[in-house]
Amino acid sequence: MFPLPRPMRAALDAARAAAREGEVPVGAVITRGDEVIATAANAPRRLCDPTAHAEMLAIRAAARALSRDRLEDCDLWVTLEPCAMCAGAIAHSRLRRVYYGARDPKGGAVEHGPRFFAQPTCHHRPEVYPDIGAEESAGLLREFFAGRR
Repeated sequence: MFPLPRPMRAALDAARAAAREGEVPVGAVITRGDEVIATAANAPRRLCDPTAHAEMLAIRAAARALSRDRLEDCDLWVTLEPCAMCAGAIAHSRLRRVYYGARDPKGGAVEHGPRFFAQPTCHHRPEVYPDIGAEESAGLLREFFAGRR
């Protein structure tokens, strides 16, 4: 087993912080080269905003930090397979690569559901690398939801 890349470790830390706040534990990090541009955790409940997924918040923060709407030289690291909304934002922001942890057969839109980036109407397709830190990411989600039942 190889150690997790630093951005995925940071995304997992953000996911843990989300869980402590009562949010579904998902974290996201955007990098440009070796530099972390933005880190975010799920916050729909805290912000009373159903669009406040970790990916959306990280994309917004990175765009502000870089003062531009195109993030073509940036990569997204996220602990859970992005949903359709987040996949759309990834395409619009032109992120270069997406690395994600746990697969999401129910709500994911990359390898599951609509397979957003495979659609002919998708105008940008990032490189996608699944299963980075999948066990730890899935474990955080299982633990969180087990505590809710």
